[in-house]
Amino acid sequence: MSRIAVVPGSFDPVTLGHLDVIERAAKTFDEVHVLVVHNPGKTALLPIAQRVSLIEQAVADARLVGNIRVTSWSMGLLVDYCTEVGASVIVKGIRSQVDVAYETPMAIVNRDLAAVETIFMLPNPAHAHVSSSLVRQVAALGGDVAPYVPRAVSDFLQAPRE
Repeated sequence: MSRIAVVPGSFDPVTLGHLDVIERAAKTFDEVHVLVVHNPGKTALLPIAQRVSLIEQAVADARLVGNIRVTSWSMGLLVDYCTEVGASVIVKGIRSQVDVAYETPMAIVNRDLAAVETIFMLPNPAHAHVSSSLVRQVAALGGDVAPYVPRAVSDFLQAPRE
């Protein structure tokens, strides 16, 4: 039986910190589903399909090894997706105590609802201060986001728009 994990997030946009968690999850589990989810509490910069495409490109460019699938889910609970694909683990990157406080109740409820465990991965210290919202703000104000995101994302965000 293969061990399947889901790495969920809004990934708006995917950062180097996200990519680090995806890479480490792929080394730990037989199959990793990177799941772009709709967060009704956030206004997205990028459409879901664009986020999926950028993650796929970033994973390919980084030559990450392992069985990594990138997809999206916008209807139903995260644990519904986990049950559908046979995943017993959710992997979440956490940067601070604020993330722990936010993620812990969800982890408990996910375990209660569908016996899906959550594993928290600490970030590479080089990326611990970076969030997607920070990247969006820097990009919106014309700053260089290249140190914080995969090249595909940097190129996309900094390309001239019509």
